[in-house]
Amino acid sequence: MSYRIGLVGKPSVGKSTFFNAATMNDVPEGAYPFTTIDPTIGEAYVRTECAAPEFGETCEASVGVCEDGTRFVPVKLVDVAGLVPGAHEGRGLGNQFLTDLNETDVLVHVVDFSGTTDIEGEPTEGHDPREDIDFLEAELDAWYLDILKKGVTRYENQHMADPDPEDILAEQLSAFGISAAEIKQVILALGFEVAPLSWDDDEKAELAREIRKRTKPMVVAANKMDTETAQANWEAITNDPDYEHLEFVPASAHAEKALKNAKEQGVVDYTPGDADFEITADLPREKAAGLEQIRTFLEEYDGTGVQRALEVAAFDVLELKAVFPGSASGNWSKGPFRDCFLLPEDATAEEFAYHLHSDIGEGFLHGIDCRNDRQVGADTVLDHRDVVEVISTNQ
Repeated sequence: MSYRIGLVGKPSVGKSTFFNAATMNDVPEGAYPFTTIDPTIGEAYVRTECAAPEFGETCEASVGVCEDGTRFVPVKLVDVAGLVPGAHEGRGLGNQFLTDLNETDVLVHVVDFSGTTDIEGEPTEGHDPREDIDFLEAELDAWYLDILKKGVTRYENQHMADPDPEDILAEQLSAFGISAAEIKQVILALGFEVAPLSWDDDEKAELAREIRKRTKPMVVAANKMDTETAQANWEAITNDPDYEHLEFVPASAHAEKALKNAKEQGVVDYTPGDADFEITADLPREKAAGLEQIRTFLEEYDGTGVQRALEVAAFDVLELKAVFPGSASGNWSKGPFRDCFLLPEDATAEEFAYHLHSDIGEGFLHGIDCRNDRQVGADTVLDHRDVVEVISTNQ
């Protein structure tokens, strides 16, 4: 499987520029609403340290790429269109927006921290980015609440048959990938009774919000941080306790796109995510000055933030881990370290085998931790950057 990061934001905040910078796709960019209508899917990457040098091998990546010992592992980036206030009521692209959003594992919300676009995406000055952050969460919460209420109504109609409330709610909320056990856990964590008919409107709203936060986690990419206004907004918002539940990454999608374009033109040596680059060609004074301005931003914020936003989403929010298929004997039948896969935090050796192929999983005997030549059982939870050889009857 490939994890899907949903890129979302109101019109004209630089979302398409962010998408193009992350994927080097060529989707339309423009300062007007609904530049993007249908969701665009591209391949982006998250970085992890390659394990090949530890084994005296040179990586021969067939999945992603490897540059100077850094492995770039592919993820799907989905540019989701249609975020406007009232989307949950069908405004803008409405239900299509919510459907597309729900097919992603984590969200990166691109927010114009410079405050130069209003809540509708129209040019303005002095707009508070908090409004953008709040309205996306409010739209999603309203969407979840509407579906939760339908689940409560279903339970009310069936409770004489004595079903478990969490089972009814899980069935109603199944599109969000939350189980009955997880719903019950959320209910109890909030201190509520597992009795939907006893909940008042405020309790339903709080439960919907908590379920949303668990099933649609979010990173805020604070875009246009190369402006003084954005930097001032950053200080105020990231120190506001109302936003402690969110991860923030300072970003300049424009800077990332400019550097990748310059690299394609052969005028800079730049690796995505790095905090510096080297100019490798003679440039006109104006273009060189522009690159030096970008360098100042990179030094201040440790990169453009585009790559880091994806990695915060994958590794910090989803808590994924990268695992390499290995060879304990050193006999690489298809080349060393061809693959690197992203797995859930609690993935086991047997689940890794199934990830490689269902037949390999069905014939799983044991794994071998290639760093210490130690046999590992089916239930062994793997660690980030483990190198594991799977021994199966179906190989």
